[in-house]
Amino acid sequence: MHRIQLGNGFCQPAFLAWILLLACLDSAWTPHASAGSLRAGCGRSEITGPQAGPANDPLYAKAMVLEQDGQRYAIVTLDVVALERIGPLPRNFLADLRKRLAESCGIAPQHLLVNTSHCHGICSPDVLDKTVAAVEQGIEQLEPVSIAIGKGDEQRISENRRLTTHDGRQVDVRHAYPLEPDSAIAAAGPIDPEVGVLRLDRADGQPLAILYTFAIHPIQGVPSGANTADLTGMASTAIEQLSGGKLMAFFLQGCAGDINPVLYKDVSLPRHAELLGLQLAQTTLRAAWKATLIEGEPKLRWVQLPLELPRADLAPTIALLEEERDRLVGSIQPGSMNFKGFLPTLLKHRLNPEFPSADKGRYLRDQALAIDDFPNLDQWQRQQLERYQANIDAMERLTRVQTNLALLKMHHGENLEANSRTIPVELMGVGVGPWRMVTFPGELTVELGLAAKQRQGRPASYLLGYTNGYIYYAPTDRQLSNRGGAQEDSDCLLALGWQEPFERAVDQLFGQLE
Repeated sequence: MHRIQLGNGFCQPAFLAWILLLACLDSAWTPHASAGSLRAGCGRSEITGPQAGPANDPLYAKAMVLEQDGQRYAIVTLDVVALERIGPLPRNFLADLRKRLAESCGIAPQHLLVNTSHCHGICSPDVLDKTVAAVEQGIEQLEPVSIAIGKGDEQRISENRRLTTHDGRQVDVRHAYPLEPDSAIAAAGPIDPEVGVLRLDRADGQPLAILYTFAIHPIQGVPSGANTADLTGMASTAIEQLSGGKLMAFFLQGCAGDINPVLYKDVSLPRHAELLGLQLAQTTLRAAWKATLIEGEPKLRWVQLPLELPRADLAPTIALLEEERDRLVGSIQPGSMNFKGFLPTLLKHRLNPEFPSADKGRYLRDQALAIDDFPNLDQWQRQQLERYQANIDAMERLTRVQTNLALLKMHHGENLEANSRTIPVELMGVGVGPWRMVTFPGELTVELGLAAKQRQGRPASYLLGYTNGYIYYAPTDRQLSNRGGAQEDSDCLLALGWQEPFERAVDQLFGQLE
């Protein structure tokens, strides 16, 4: 049996005992197809940032190098939040990486796909050198491969963080501001439970690599708050260890813009990504084990498509949100209570609304003497409770408004400085046999990924975000009409109307991969 140690602790014993049943995968892979002319090699470098202090688990730069018909390509995955604009990567990382790989590895700039997991870990300052080294390792390990394709269903670990209220607004679940009251919530958004799996097998039938894609924000963290690759990094480590260390696991982030880990907002339990990572590893391994072998030579297709998308004029939304901020500030009422007085008084009135201030006998005795002291006190307390509660509600809404207003102002400034009404983005399409994926450099919300699958109408077709650049969030036009209400529509450079040209480009790329 393989000993699984993802970080500083071990997974729960019952779950570990169950998942170790999958360790027999070393000898239980289905028979392989004959390898064709496609060659693949894998490499990795640890990129854990020492400047962040002791880490819970390692961060990696991984490279899958593919070669066919004299052309060389690379899929690179990084345990970082993004390629630019936010996070620890050095400025111009992608451009510098492309330049160095073209010079030293014979990989053309348009033949490089770099996907970030979007974990919030801190990488080392020499991440560029280490990423190049991972690609060089992959080139040294090139060998003939065949492929198998599978999919899993993982319903347990994710939830949509956008909630629809009864009055038609959309709000989101973040640590940056409080949740809306339960009474205001009418519906929650969808998730995408599919785990897409591409397995590459050596000529002897043993697996060389598992490439898997899923949509989830890897932001659960660990109880110590230490540096971590989070649940997706932990899933890849578990996949590799359960497979005897004989293969490399590559996670590709999907349309996770509005997808949180389950229980992300729970404040009563320690936040720990390990169990979620093991559950994702379990589902991925099941799918890889049962994957369908593709007979014949898997054809590699690689297409790049530049696109210009409209930038938003955020000034009108900023003005509206400033008005809402001022209204909320103006709604704060004077009152006698502070929180120390509010909480016990509220409990008394909730426990016994009719006789909150004393026992019933005391009320009856005073009533017989025509004394109204306690009823008058109760009425005054109710008024103070209502005022204080209204102030709390206003404060909570004000927190959301202030947070999203800051995002809007930041992006408005960037759009003005750009001196252009469009944003240049790079889409890429990659096909390996029947497996097809199209990439985008932003945080696509899950509805866009689900819609792309539905339009394609055939399996093994995946839309990935967080790839070859980063332009913040990319929500649907319907979600953008809620601008200012949630992070995805506020933390966004794009204008209403961006979705149609984007989806047209996505469909064009999928078509070229047929």
